[in-house]
Amino acid sequence: MVFILLQCCAFAQETVSRAEPEAATGYTEKQAFVAKEYMVVAANPYASWAGRNVIEKGGSAIDAAVAVQAMLTLVEPQSSGIGGGAFILYWDNKNKTLHTYDGREMAPANVNAYWFMQGKQPMEWIDAVAGGKSVGVPGVMKALEVAQRDFGKLAWEDLFDDAVNTADKGFRVSKRLADLIAMDYHPGLKKFPASAAYFYPSGKPLQEGAIRKNRALARTLLRIARQGSAYMYEGGLAEKIVKAVNSSKINPGNMTERDLADYQVVKRDPVCGMYRKHSICGMAPPSSGGINVYQILKMLERHDLSKVELMSADFIHLFTQATGLAYADREQFIADSDFTNLPYAALINTAYLNRRGQGIDLDEKWHPVRAGRPYADAKIGVGMSFEQPNTSHVTIVDKAGNAVSMTTSIEFMFGSGLMVEGFLLNNQLTDFSFQPQKDRYPVLNRVEPGKRPRSAMSPTMVFDDQGQLELLVGSPGGSRIVSYVAQTLIGVLDYQLDIQQAINLPKVTNRNDYTALEKGTVLEKLEAELSSRGHKTRIMDLNSGLHGIELRNGKLIGGADPRREGIAVGR
Repeated sequence: MVFILLQCCAFAQETVSRAEPEAATGYTEKQAFVAKEYMVVAANPYASWAGRNVIEKGGSAIDAAVAVQAMLTLVEPQSSGIGGGAFILYWDNKNKTLHTYDGREMAPANVNAYWFMQGKQPMEWIDAVAGGKSVGVPGVMKALEVAQRDFGKLAWEDLFDDAVNTADKGFRVSKRLADLIAMDYHPGLKKFPASAAYFYPSGKPLQEGAIRKNRALARTLLRIARQGSAYMYEGGLAEKIVKAVNSSKINPGNMTERDLADYQVVKRDPVCGMYRKHSICGMAPPSSGGINVYQILKMLERHDLSKVELMSADFIHLFTQATGLAYADREQFIADSDFTNLPYAALINTAYLNRRGQGIDLDEKWHPVRAGRPYADAKIGVGMSFEQPNTSHVTIVDKAGNAVSMTTSIEFMFGSGLMVEGFLLNNQLTDFSFQPQKDRYPVLNRVEPGKRPRSAMSPTMVFDDQGQLELLVGSPGGSRIVSYVAQTLIGVLDYQLDIQQAINLPKVTNRNDYTALEKGTVLEKLEAELSSRGHKTRIMDLNSGLHGIELRNGKLIGGADPRREGIAVGR
C-alpha cells in the first residue's frame, strides 16, 4: 500500500491552471489530476489502482471496470459489491457509439404489489431494510460480464487478480468504512452471524487502519474469474444466496434459484438531448438520472447562467426551481419502462420542457410544484420511495479513448446486512414505492414480479458539437444524485470550471421539498435570504461522492470528491 500512495503522488504533479474559485467548504479541496494516456477515478485508492493495473496490461476501460468493482466489493462493502446492481455507460471511441447496460437488481417472481404493506399501512423504511425481504436479484456481475464480452481486450479470468490477492492478504480499513461501522446504524448488521463476525470481530467494530482479510470473498472472486458469472447465478453460490434470503431471521424473503438463473442484462438506448452546444447522455429508466439531469439543464437553458454568480442566492433560487420541477415529474412518471406504457421521450421533449420551465424566475417565490402533464389524461398516483446515499461511482478512460461511466450500489449502507461467501446482498427492493396506489390510482414504481426499482443513479457522458466525448461524471447520494450531477455539469459547461473545481463546489439540493445547504460551507450565510424567497432551508451534511473525467486539449483532467476517499490515477 505504501508503494501505491507514493506512485499516486508521483503521478499527480501536473495540475490544471484555471482560476480557482474562492475556498468555500469545510474540508480540504482536492486539486485536479492530469494525465495524457488514460485515467481511472474510483471511490477508494485500492480500486483506482486495480483499474490502472489492468489498463497497464493492455486492458480496455470495461476490463478496468471489472477489476474496480471486484476491489470495491472488498474495500468499500458499505456502498457497492457483486451482491448489488449497476448502470453502465460505455463509449466505443473507434465507432463513436455509446452503449448502456442495465444491471439493476430485479424483484423475485414471488413478490407482489403489497410486499411492503402491513395491512393498510406501509412498513417503516428502516424496518424493511434488513434481511431477505429487501433483496433484489443482483445484476452488476452479469452486466459487467456482458459488457466485457462486447468490448474487453483481456481474458475475464485476468481481471480479478488484484482483488483476489488483496482479499487473501488483507486490506487496510479506511476511515470511512470504520466510521460507518462504528455508527451502528444498520438494524441488522450485528444480528446476522456472518456480517457480525466480519465487521465486529470479537464484538468490537473494525478500526481504521486495521488489516482485514476476506478469504471467503477471495474464493468467491476466484471462482467467478474461472467460471464466469454462471457460478453466481446458476451454481452453488446461487443456492447460498437463496438460502440466506429465505432463511433470514429478520424479514425473510421469497427468492428462488430460478430468479437468479433468469436474470437478464438489458441493453437500452441512452437518453440524450442537447444543452446549449453539448449533447448530454445518461441512462434510461429504471434510472431516472438520464431524464431528470437533462430536464434540469434544459429548463435552465433560457437563463444565461454565466451572468449569475455561481452558488449565490440567485443561482440557488433558479437551480432549485428547476430541480423541484424535475423531481415532481420523477415521483409520478418514472419507473421501469418495461412495465409502463408511457414513452419517456415525452419527459425530455423540448416543447414540454420549455413550457415546464417558463415559470423559473428570480422574482418568483419558491414553492412546491406538481408534476407536469406530458401524458394526456394519464391516471397515475404519486409514489414515494427512499433512496440512501451509500452508492459508488467509477469513471474510466483507456488508452484508446474508450470510456466507462458506471454507478454501482447495494443501496443502504451495508445493504440488507446479509453476507454470503464474503459479500453483502443489496436491499434495493426498498427503492420501490411501498404503497401500490395513491388516491385510487396505481403508482408506477410499485413492486411487481420481475420489475426493477427506480433509481436516481445518473452516470453521464457529455459530447461536444462534433460528437467527441468531453466529459463523464456520476455520483452516489441516493435521490440527491440527480442534483449533484446537474450542478457539477453546470459548473463545467456554464462556468468553465475544471471538473475538480466543479466537484469541490458546496452542494445544494431541493427534491421539491426543502432546500438543503451543505453544512460547513459559505452557503450557510445564504439561509436567511433564501428563506425570504420562500425556501424552507436546512443546513446539513450533503455527502456526494462525485467522480469525473474531463477531456480537454488532448489531456485527461480527473476529479474526485473531497467528501470521500476516492482518487484519480493514470499516466
